[in-house]
Amino acid sequence: MESPSENGTKDMKTLVSLYSNYIWNTVFSHLLSWKSPILGKISNVYRLAARSILRRRRLSLPLPVPPKRIDRSLVTKETSRIFDALEDILEHIMLNLHNVQKNLMFWESKAEESNAQKLYFFILERGPRAFIDGTVKLLRNFISEDSSMQLCRSASAFIAERIIILDSLRYFLATFLAQLYMEVERCGEDLVTDPQKSAPSLLATINALFSNMEASICDLHAEHQLDSYVGGRYSLALVFEKPTQVNEDGRQWTDREIRDAINLVHRNLQKLNSYLSILVSKHRKPRKVARYWVHYTCGVVGLSVCSIWLIRHSSLVGSSDIDNWISEAKESTLSFWNDHVEQPLLSIRDELFETFRKRHKGVMEVEEVQLTANSLHRMLLAFTEQTKGQNFPQNASDQEMLEIVMSRYEKELMHPIQNLLGGELARALLIQVQKLKLDIETAMLELEQILKANEINFAILAALPAFFLSFLLLMLVRSWIMQDRGAQGRGRIARVQRRLLIVEVEKKIMQYQSCLDLGQEQDAQCMYGLMLYCLDRLYHAVERHAKATGEWQWLRQDIIELGKPGVLTAYKLTITSRMDRVYDCLLPPSKP
Repeated sequence: MESPSENGTKDMKTLVSLYSNYIWNTVFSHLLSWKSPILGKISNVYRLAARSILRRRRLSLPLPVPPKRIDRSLVTKETSRIFDALEDILEHIMLNLHNVQKNLMFWESKAEESNAQKLYFFILERGPRAFIDGTVKLLRNFISEDSSMQLCRSASAFIAERIIILDSLRYFLATFLAQLYMEVERCGEDLVTDPQKSAPSLLATINALFSNMEASICDLHAEHQLDSYVGGRYSLALVFEKPTQVNEDGRQWTDREIRDAINLVHRNLQKLNSYLSILVSKHRKPRKVARYWVHYTCGVVGLSVCSIWLIRHSSLVGSSDIDNWISEAKESTLSFWNDHVEQPLLSIRDELFETFRKRHKGVMEVEEVQLTANSLHRMLLAFTEQTKGQNFPQNASDQEMLEIVMSRYEKELMHPIQNLLGGELARALLIQVQKLKLDIETAMLELEQILKANEINFAILAALPAFFLSFLLLMLVRSWIMQDRGAQGRGRIARVQRRLLIVEVEKKIMQYQSCLDLGQEQDAQCMYGLMLYCLDRLYHAVERHAKATGEWQWLRQDIIELGKPGVLTAYKLTITSRMDRVYDCLLPPSKP
């Protein structure tokens, strides 16, 4: 349980937030009620600007109105205002429902953890003040020889309380959304053709829905004692404005009466948003700074230590260490740039753009080897003719003549000293030296050709470290620019999340039908509202991808069909099974 000081601080924050919203609502209501045309225009401009910002922020599931439209010249200004008001209600309810659902999922995940994990969260992941309070309670339990289960039960009660409150809010919002959607679907055609006749009953129904939500939240306050008192004079409660006129005689409302009723709906919607922002913020999940304050504290301490260490080695205290390190780092960077970037790129450039020059140089080297081969051929031919005493043809093979030379060389070696002075031993040795020179030049030529052929490969190998470093830097920049956008992204995880939305829609459809079969009408409406919420998320996630592939027209129609209350459950399940098999943006992610 929370300490009194913590409760007092939270109550003070809630009081300030409520009074600020109360002042804003009062000013806004005066702007709507005053007869001044200038203030009326200002309020209209504000509402249009707020609506345009909301449109840019997110898209919403379309209204369940008939697809056929009458001539635009017959659509009155009040009809457009009614549709705008309905879209505003749906969008605000969807946003509030998303906020509640996001926080509820966090607390439900915490509720599934072990007692040790709950205790860790209760002490270390709610901020420094909660850490101090939790540590004090833990020490008290240790001194009093009480088990730590008392603190674990406090953590479980802390999590359970938020789950109950947020789950109740989700139930109320989903029921409100379902009832409003069904009502709009029921009178949608009359609203298009004759708005002055159908608008009074629709607006009266909307005000009744607000009253029902007010009564449900009051019951929630009474059951869980959500009222917070400061000095005995402040109470957190939700009170909607009630319409002054009631259409009991069935007459048609004037444009002014419809406008006043729409303004009343906007004021109640603003009050609902203000109330939910206070209540949800009181039971929301801890902020990221509060959950990871230990990590951030260690980071700040480490940064402080590093700063002190840098100051001790800087020129501020007369040390030249940092200047030397900077110079060494600069030299190392330049060396890395020259060895792994500049030189490999220049080598690749030379290999690609100086082919003819290198080819000419290669021709010259081949000619030198050919001269050595011709010289050896002439030496072999002269030695063979002198040894055999007969003329040999000029095209005789070097191998044949070399065999004769080696045979003569073996005979001369029988008397090496005598033959070295007066025989043919010296000439045979010189011929072998010439043959060795030819073999060496031929081998060197082949080796040079191999090196030249792989010169570009060596340059690429030298550039690989810079390439990997650039690729890693590019991936980091890309991940920073293309941050995770959930189901709206383009990657594998985004596809999985979009398919999970289809699964959620199927679950809500079956739960809705199950509640209807059991006669649980209120729970069925809640399940239907949650299904609309899932469809809204799916609609928002797939629109951009489906437009890119040209399948948005059919996918949008399928989503609208799933939202219609009169469509049979079997047909809806058929649509969902078809959606994840046909549409490209909902197909399973390809295996890596």
